[in-house]
Amino acid sequence: MKKEAPIKLSQVTIVDPGGPHHGTCTDVYLSQDQILRIGGEKAAAETVAASHLHLSPGWMDLRVNFRDPGGEDKEDLSTGCQAALSAGFTAVGLSPELQPVTDHKAQVEYLLHQNEKTPLQLFPFASLSQGLQGTDLSEMYDLHRAGAVGFSHGTQAVENSALLRLALLYAREFAPPLHLTAYDATLRGSGQMHEGPMSTWLGMNGLPVLSETVGLLRNLHLAEYAETGIHCQRISSTAELDILRQARQQQEGITADVNLANLLLSDEDLHAYNPDLKLLPPLRSSPDREALRQAVKEGLLAVITSDHQPHREEDKFCEFERAAWGAAGMETFFGALWAGLQESFTLAELIPLFSHNPRRLLGLPVPHIDEGAQADLTLFDPRQEWQLSAAEAQSRAANNPWLNQPLRGRAVGVVSKGTILLWKDRLR
Repeated sequence: MKKEAPIKLSQVTIVDPGGPHHGTCTDVYLSQDQILRIGGEKAAAETVAASHLHLSPGWMDLRVNFRDPGGEDKEDLSTGCQAALSAGFTAVGLSPELQPVTDHKAQVEYLLHQNEKTPLQLFPFASLSQGLQGTDLSEMYDLHRAGAVGFSHGTQAVENSALLRLALLYAREFAPPLHLTAYDATLRGSGQMHEGPMSTWLGMNGLPVLSETVGLLRNLHLAEYAETGIHCQRISSTAELDILRQARQQQEGITADVNLANLLLSDEDLHAYNPDLKLLPPLRSSPDREALRQAVKEGLLAVITSDHQPHREEDKFCEFERAAWGAAGMETFFGALWAGLQESFTLAELIPLFSHNPRRLLGLPVPHIDEGAQADLTLFDPRQEWQLSAAEAQSRAANNPWLNQPLRGRAVGVVSKGTILLWKDRLR
């Protein structure tokens, strides 16, 4: 529910590495759009108090698809925004893979207009090619001026190397580095899951790691030629991490992210042929998963994203080979992440990967927690254990693999765009 300000957040632990109050446990006083005071005493209309409350800069999911326009039967902007806010996100990056594709400024303006209807900050990505076809460049400069936060090809690779070279050369003058998914489609073939002993045991065609390393090497060489950086999306394997380490020693501006599912699960989780785990990139081996976690530790992977791709029940609850690719995981993002990684990571290590770092990649200001600063905040309880049922979910998606699973850690409120949202039933 929406609350009147000012309010007092009582004895919250601030998680804001690089901010002036990181690590302190104190009272924080808020108006609807500003942090009024940190510590001390101040009159407040209401006090929010509970055990184990933590406060961080507002969370941002770098890559989601709300299917609007064109696929509203799977998700729409209303349900997507409600799910994101409920998950603790105050900002999301919107995929250009819509119908129509976000490749003209009218589509960017449509998405930005929705910002007036929700406390969630919407940052649309535009397609770097017309219709995501990889044949002709989109009007990239006009799209950027219209408000596109960056450029990508969604889940698709740019197969046309000449076009990608041109896009890299052109966009480097006015836009953040391109966000690129890397693979070679001919090497992917008809693969359904990670190529390895598990795919053989299950009798399914395998997707080789080679399909992604070939594409990644090509992208990095083109970026080096264009003398610009790139952001490498959806890293899934040890081999890709080795390539990235070497590239970062030789090139500037090379960044990368990892999908939540690849960080938490492996191909062994496909033993029951769960179509909700049919993903691109696929769930790789357990050693690959451990290598991804280590790469997060060392900072090689700068962002963790849900890669939220909602589908209808009929698109997923069918034979594995016929099921659509992708999972919805935004609404259970933090609960799944912290449940899986709490023994290996601290909150200070993880929170920046979905609060500070996504904004830095896009050249957006990081909303540090300080007196007088604009209030862009997520209030959460990292110890809360819970489960999400399909009936309780805000998202329309039928393909969240973490539904009805044990989760740990939950958002209990957000402050964004002059609105304070608190879920009192989550306070413990």
